[in-house]
Amino acid sequence: MDIVTHLINDTIEFYKWSLTIADKRVEKWPLMDSPLPTLAISSSYLLFLWLGPKFMKNREPFQLRKTLIVYNFSMVIFNLFIFKELFLAARAANYSYLCQTVDYSENPNEVRMAAALWWYFISKGVEYLDTVFFILRKKFNHVSFLHVYHHCTMFTLWWIGIKWVAGGQSFFGAHMNAAIHVLMYLYYGLAACGPKIQKYLWWKKYLTIIQMIQFHVTIGHTALSLYTDCPFPKWMHWCLIGYALTFIVLFGNFYYQTYRRQPRREGPPKAGKAVSNGAPNGALAASNGVTGKMAEKPAAAENGRRKRKGRAKRD
Repeated sequence: MDIVTHLINDTIEFYKWSLTIADKRVEKWPLMDSPLPTLAISSSYLLFLWLGPKFMKNREPFQLRKTLIVYNFSMVIFNLFIFKELFLAARAANYSYLCQTVDYSENPNEVRMAAALWWYFISKGVEYLDTVFFILRKKFNHVSFLHVYHHCTMFTLWWIGIKWVAGGQSFFGAHMNAAIHVLMYLYYGLAACGPKIQKYLWWKKYLTIIQMIQFHVTIGHTALSLYTDCPFPKWMHWCLIGYALTFIVLFGNFYYQTYRRQPRREGPPKAGKAVSNGAPNGALAASNGVTGKMAEKPAAAENGRRKRKGRAKRD
């Protein structure tokens, strides 16, 4: 018991000490005074993952087509805004894309950078709605470990990033990720529009590839910073490398299972699975059941040919 008490006290003391080196500029910004609101939101998200399917068990799934269209295109605009703010702030502050220290001053360009990163952190909380829509539409099989791991950790860990390093090297990954999210939510929004648009969404596979490239670039960029002894917190560099490696493994497995693994030959062909919002940022497929309907047409035609062949034999 004494060991546990000492461990708790040491943790509290370490946290109090860490607050002395935190970014004072963001101290009074929403959600930044304490980690408790962020942890409460993430805990509520995990609780919904457990209670949501129980609530929907005996209910009809919500369609939410118009809601998804509005949500996805709103996220396109939101991420485009974040990308634009990060780009303009970095350009105004003469940021280096290879090594950039954190400037904790009240310089307007640095404060603008910190604000853009804060909005990026907020966007990760908004993305919890991806999972909510999945559950309300009873697409439980799409709420995978990769999906939950990505959403929950990004929002929670970025609180740490904003609290201590709202600037410097932090902008690089957020800048790249915001650009990818523009494309990703654009795909989701177009997919939610229905079958007339669906046939033009042949490029979903390449979004997954871009996501995996992003993680490799992140590791390479961070490793270069360590090699050149860039004056940015080393512990954060190492944590980022480890975090990116987990995504490479998880996204690589998803890519293999979705695009490379050969389907079994036994049995009749299955209609395409419907996927919309919340496919874990690159784990993309079709939306709103459109692919399923489109896949039924060639199957019906094939059945028709089989029937004609059967009549020919009987004649």
